Parts: sequence; structure tokens; C-alpha cells
Amino acid sequence: MLTEDLYVIGIGPGDLDSMSRQAYQTLKAVDIIVGYTTYIKCVEEIISKEQETYVSGMRKEKERVKKAIEYAQSGKKVALISSGDPGVYGMAGLALEISKAEAAEIKIKVLPGITAANAAAAVLGAPLMHDYAVISLSDLLTPWEVIEDRLIKAAKSDFVIALYNPKSKQRKEQIKWAQEIFLQYRDADTPVGIVRSAKRGTEELESTTLEQMLDFEINMLTTVIIGNSETYSSEDLIITPRGYQL
Repeated sequence: MLTEDLYVIGIGPGDLDSMSRQAYQTLKAVDIIVGYTTYIKCVEEIISKEQETYVSGMRKEKERVKKAIEYAQSGKKVALISSGDPGVYGMAGLALEISKAEAAEIKIKVLPGITAANAAAAVLGAPLMHDYAVISLSDLLTPWEVIEDRLIKAAKSDFVIALYNPKSKQRKEQIKWAQEIFLQYRDADTPVGIVRSAKRGTEELESTTLEQMLDFEINMLTTVIIGNSETYSSEDLIITPRGYQL
């Protein structure tokens, strides 16, 4: 039985097998599912004829949140979906902020999902076994100067780095600048994993190096994982030791 009015749900990287049981069951039980066009397509096979959907395109996040809150206030049980985890570049924060700003009298619950970084890491082996950071190269909401500063500090810190939103049709230079930054602080042969469309049925991957990473296709559906000073490649796998004595 659903106890909250609005569920902000992480559907994982894209396939139903990678979705949590709680997320799956909640999606089956709500009255209305609100989401970005691509994400609705990812779950359309479990949407029943009795359920409604509200779909909108890119950069309509605030519109979707407001609509989800509106539905919830009308007495409907609502799911607002994000790919990956809703608290990692997803809809959770925006939903909570807008709900608070509008003093909406609804109960909200966030259901976690497998992130793009975790999905990509599983494909590559075990590159995230030690401390790591996740950085988005999209400057739509964050100034590039801020992103650049974070890249420099993360590279200096020797964190393993997962890069989100590395490249798009409009943003072609940021991934080059990121590579240049890391080459200042890490060896050129540092292992890099590139995973496109992780767990979406068209998954592709490359295991390469920091120096050669731009020789491969990188797009908006790509997650790039850059190893630290201890990371190594073994055949097609990338492994970052945690420190166990073998």
C-alpha cells in the first residue's frame, strides 16, 4: 500500500533488470508517472492502461516537478522518475526544493537507483574500489570555471573520477579540457574506461589510457572513468586496489 503522495524514483541505467524491486513495485502501483520522454520509454512496458503519464522534453525539469506536485495535491499517487539515482544529478533535490518553496502539503519519498557511474564500473570491472568523485562536465547549470576548479582539485587528490555529461553536440571542448587537466597531474598511461549506453541494450565499452581516451567515441550517453595512481588494467578489466594484502 502506498503511504506517500509523491515518489521520486531512480529507475537505474535504463533496463528493468537493473531497477530495484521497490522502484518497480511502486511504479506499478501509482496513478500517474511523470518523466522525461526517454525515461518514460525505459519503463513503458510496465505501465498499465489504467495509469496516466505526463511526458516532457529536455530542460523541462521544473515543469515536470510542478506538474507532479500538482497531481499529488489533487489526491493522486504520483511517481516522478529519473535515470540512475534521483539524488545524483536527478529530480530529488528539485522536487524537495519546489515542494518546500510552494509549501505543498504532500508527503515525498525518494527511492534510490543504480547510478551511471556504478553501472559503468560494473561493466569495466572494479575501477571504483577506492575513493572516487563524480563530476559533470555540463555547464548548463554550473559555470565552467567552477567545474574546472573541481577537476583540478580532484585530479590533484588522486581520486578515481567518473565524468558525467562529457560531451554533446553543443559542448565539444570540455572533455578535451578535462583531459588536459588530468594529464598535468597523472601519468599518460593511467587507465581510463569509456562506457556508452550502460545497461541500455546497446552498451559499448573501451578500456584505454588517459593519453588515448579522445581517440574513442564519447557522447552524452557516455560515462568516462579515470583511474588513480594505483589503478591498473588486466586484459579488458580495470581494477583499483583497495589495499588488501594478497
